[in-house]
Amino acid sequence: MEHISKYLTPEIKLSSYDDKLFKSDLMFDDHMLIWFISGETKIIQADATFHFKTGDIFLIPRNVLATIINYPHNGQPHKTVVMHLSAERLKKFYATIDVSKKQFPYQKIVSFSNHPLLESCLSSVIPYFEMEGPFPENIASLKITEAISILREIDKSVDNILANFDEPGKIDLIDFMQRNFMFNMPMEKLGYLTGRSLSTFNRDFKKFFHVTPQKWLTEKRLELAYYQLTEKKKKPTEVYLEVGFEDLSHFSFAFKKKYGVPPTHLLFNTL
Repeated sequence: MEHISKYLTPEIKLSSYDDKLFKSDLMFDDHMLIWFISGETKIIQADATFHFKTGDIFLIPRNVLATIINYPHNGQPHKTVVMHLSAERLKKFYATIDVSKKQFPYQKIVSFSNHPLLESCLSSVIPYFEMEGPFPENIASLKITEAISILREIDKSVDNILANFDEPGKIDLIDFMQRNFMFNMPMEKLGYLTGRSLSTFNRDFKKFFHVTPQKWLTEKRLELAYYQLTEKKKKPTEVYLEVGFEDLSHFSFAFKKKYGVPPTHLLFNTL
């Protein structure tokens, strides 16, 4: 796989994947505004799945778990312009704006696809990637401020996401893990999202589930895979990434160890 990222600044980049497929489980520290130049992507959250393609524009809120699967399409690479909308930048923007905040424990991806104002803003940075030398910070700041202003103009409710600077508080661990077990995240990140230190997360997990996090996660992912194979009639190659495995052979080995047959056996016996 060849992945190329060109940065104008740490907050604005042009990203390109030339391989057949690239999958990652992510939780962004910043809100991410993304414009698709080419390719396709599938983004899986705990309770929603999104498909994006050329021309689409969307906002991924910070501190939200997601599985992202990127694909080239029609011979074109998976290519995007990405703006990081950092808390520091947003705090400066909102310093003189009075907004009423609402709390959304499970923030969703917001689509602004094919909106001419946003597309014009994001496409305008492409020529700058060919420049030699450092990109002027004052111009980068203007482009990001322009993007935030457009977002607020076309969707008044976006303030509820962008102007929310609260860190995750302590939440119900059982509910959180039941909703998010398919995401491969370091335990420190899972602890952070549930409002716990790593040691408190591990202690509470053992108290509630009576097993180590890794063993419980593997069991839950295999159970979901079994359901997808038998009830949804999906293929193993469609399932293993979505349920949280990184490698097809490892998935097949773990599945056979638990159920006594490889996942392909279920496929052949349900046709």
